Amino acid sequence: MCNLYSITTNQAAIIALFRVVNRYVGNLPPMPGVFPDYPAPLIRNTDNGTELSTMRWGMPPPPRTPGPPVTNIRNN
Repeated sequence: MCNLYSITTNQAAIIALFRVVNRYVGNLPPMPGVFPDYPAPLIRNTDNGTELSTMRWGMPPPPRTPGPPVTNIRNN
């Protein structure tokens, strides 16, 4: 996971591509930079179908480890 990404398409295109049934994000503006701790759009499956909502972008810090939160993860 990289610590930065961008959203350059519009909400209608996201809804059409993922066949979203419910949307809870209001007007989703273009986001040239989504940084850790920023709200970011999320597509998730529910019992009622696919929905578009927002969640905080980032990874939780490791337990009992002082220092800044994790922003990059690499799995080889």
